[in-house]
Amino acid sequence: MKTRFTSLVKLKKNKVQNSEQFLQKASVNLNSAATALELSNHILKDLESPKKGTIGEMLASRVLFHSQMDVINHNKEWVDFAANQVEQAKKQLSVDMMEHEKFQYLDFEEIKAELKKRKFKEAKDLDEIALMTYAKKNR
Repeated sequence: MKTRFTSLVKLKKNKVQNSEQFLQKASVNLNSAATALELSNHILKDLESPKKGTIGEMLASRVLFHSQMDVINHNKEWVDFAANQVEQAKKQLSVDMMEHEKFQYLDFEEIKAELKKRKFKEAKDLDEIALMTYAKKNR
């Protein structure tokens, strides 16, 4: 049965689905960021500073070390950003789900009221028919 809330329920359901998809994408992004951070930390641990060699090799090693530290800092920022996106997506999903359930409830209540009206009208009509039948028999 269609009510004035039916289209709103569908709209809110689509919004919930979009929020769920965004949350999934944000979670995938967070996992990618965490993996990248883990990998960059592993690469840093594997870097060895030269024990002997030319000053150029020592400077190149130092530059490589600082470069890897910059990558790690970038990946930490990416993880923080992705975690923030996941939290915001969870909050938005929660809000969207509450809105959807609110309109679903209103839709259900309107259907219930309409069915109650129909039942009352049907009972009234049956009483009228019964009175007309009784009046015919008593004539």
